This record gives sequence, C-alpha cells and structure tokens, in this order.
Amino acid sequence: MTTASISESADATDSRVAPPARKTTEPEARGTWWRFFAMLVITAVVLVPIIAVVLLALRPSLGSDTTASFTLENFVLIFSQTDVLIWLKNSMLVTVVTVVVSVAVAAPAGYVLSRGRSRLVSGFSLVLFVVQSLPIVTAVIPLFVLFAEFGLVDNLTGLTIIYVGSTMSVAIWMMAAYYDSIPINLEEAAWMDGCSVFGGFLRVVLRNSLPGILSTAIFSFLLAWNDYLVALVFLRTSANFVFPVGLQSFFQQNSTNWGLVMAVAVVMMLPPVILFAALNRYFSVGGIGGSLAGA
Repeated sequence: MTTASISESADATDSRVAPPARKTTEPEARGTWWRFFAMLVITAVVLVPIIAVVLLALRPSLGSDTTASFTLENFVLIFSQTDVLIWLKNSMLVTVVTVVVSVAVAAPAGYVLSRGRSRLVSGFSLVLFVVQSLPIVTAVIPLFVLFAEFGLVDNLTGLTIIYVGSTMSVAIWMMAAYYDSIPINLEEAAWMDGCSVFGGFLRVVLRNSLPGILSTAIFSFLLAWNDYLVALVFLRTSANFVFPVGLQSFFQQNSTNWGLVMAVAVVMMLPPVILFAALNRYFSVGGIGGSLAGA
C-alpha cells in the first residue's frame, strides 16, 4: 500500500471518528447578542436608583464646610448624632432570630411535607397554602389587640413572633420543594446501612440541602429586614425602632437634607448586599447528581 493511500484512509478514519464541530449560525449568534443586550438594559435600570442613592450619600450635606465633591461626612454624622446604630442592632437581632427559628422549624416540617403520603399531611399542606395566600395586613389589627393584652406591643419580641409566623408557611413550602429534588434512593441506602428515618434525614437529606436552606434563610432575612407596615403598627419608641421605621422617621425630620437621608438608606442596603455576596458561591446542586453516580 502506498503512502498516499495510507494518508487518505487515515484522513477518512479521522473524519468518521471526530466530525467537525457545528458552527454557530448567524441567527443564533444574533439571538444571543439580543438576550445579552436585554439583560444589560434591565440590569442598568435596576442599578440606576441604587447608584443615585450612593452618590447622594457621598455628596456634602447642607451647611457642610467641605468643598470636596465626595465625602464620608454624612456617614460620620449619622453614626455619631443619630440612633442609626440602635436601629441597626434591633433589625439585626429581630432578623437573625427570625431566620434561625424559621429554618429550624421549616427544615423538618418540609421533610414531612415532601415525603409524607397521608390525609393528615395533605390537610397540613392545604392549610399552609391557605395561610400563605392571606396577606399579613389582614391580621395586623387582630394581632395588635391580642398582643396588647400580653404586653408585646412596642416590643421586639412581639415583632419577632409575627415575622416568624408570617415566614413559616412559605419557608416550609420552599424546603419541601427542594427535598422533592433529592432522590429517595439516597435515604433508602442509608436505611439499609442501619440509619433511622431521622438519621437519614440528618445525614443524607439535610446535608445535601444547603442551597435550599440558604434560599429559605435569605427569604426570611429579606422579609424581616425590609418589613415596614407591621413594624410601624407595633413599635412606638425610637429605642425599639427597626431600620425601616427608623429610616422613615429620620426622613420626616430631615426631608430637606438628602445627603444624610441617603446615607441612612445606604447603611440599610449594606447587610442584604453583604449577605448575597457572601453566600452566592454556596448555591450549587451538583453534589446531588454526583451522589447517584454508582447507583
């Protein structure tokens, strides 16, 4: 066989084994660019108000002696001459307790909702759905009357109880939805190795549910951190104000000094931004699929 024929047969074999990669057609590339452009526009629209708040917070306030275009003077003033630190402490306390209690209760309750197959579980699921569909504003006045009898008005404990109750139904549904994505084969393997039902839940299901737990925690955090209506009804004194109510009262007293008001708003925006930035890398579900590699 000649060298030319050997080369031709090798080329034919290579073409059969490794077909050329399909090139992206022009309509597909154009569609990708349009999607990218749409996402860019939406992101810009969302970020414009936030950037405006930050820029106003960095501008000198009324009556300031500084001539610089940007300064941190507003932040120094709000931390030294206002109750911002008290509002921040109250909001963090109420929010952290709400998140911890909501996740601790929703994790096992969601497991029962996901794995249970009985009329009692179905009835519980229906009750959660009905409670979830009711707006919290319909219960504010009855809760105020009830809590006034127990001395829980103008009290962070009473506010925390309301936040936990209002987040519980959605938190349980979120955990149950994530448990549904975890194959029951993993639990059955743990049971065959001697684990109890509760042991399988702790060692298998809960260990693979970090993204679901974080999603539930972030939902609870945002609801408790951003709520204004319930806090406005139940809190009366500045020493008990959470951040949204404190920001509103500060705005009413300093409505002409936008620099100070926007500085307080920036302080309120920082904890959610820091939370998302810190937990973003933990949102991954790849480990669940890998657990079934040898199944």
